[in-house]
Amino acid sequence: MAPDRKREKGTPGAFSRWMQHRANARMNRKIRKGKGGFMGMDVLILNTVGRRSGESRETPVAWFADGEDARLIIASGGGSRHPDWFANLMANADKATIELPGRTAVPVTPQRLEGADRDEAFKRIAEAQPRIAKYQSKSDREYPVVRLTPR
Repeated sequence: MAPDRKREKGTPGAFSRWMQHRANARMNRKIRKGKGGFMGMDVLILNTVGRRSGESRETPVAWFADGEDARLIIASGGGSRHPDWFANLMANADKATIELPGRTAVPVTPQRLEGADRDEAFKRIAEAQPRIAKYQSKSDREYPVVRLTPR
């Protein structure tokens, strides 16, 4: 009801933001119940702190194994711009945690990969999920790849 009212008042995208929030909340509930998959990918909950608001944020994000306990995530954000969670993660890296299906939050250290490290990680991600390479090929920006390592 509220999204329609906002939309009528001329706030573009209010309804789609509302729908995304609902979808994220549903996925977070599934992950907390021990079910962490979406479209053939493993999903975790990335807990960040808003860079401007200071409020806690929870975002379901696909992840890919990187060694024994590190995970890779990719900031595609629908192609056109970096997602808000990425900006929040980089601004408040020391407050980041992840939740894996059915487990409690684990503090992590995020590291944005650059150069050859990024290229190698992206190649492995694209091999695991070819659709990500397809999305990247349609974008004018290079998707950031972030390694999350438990602290």
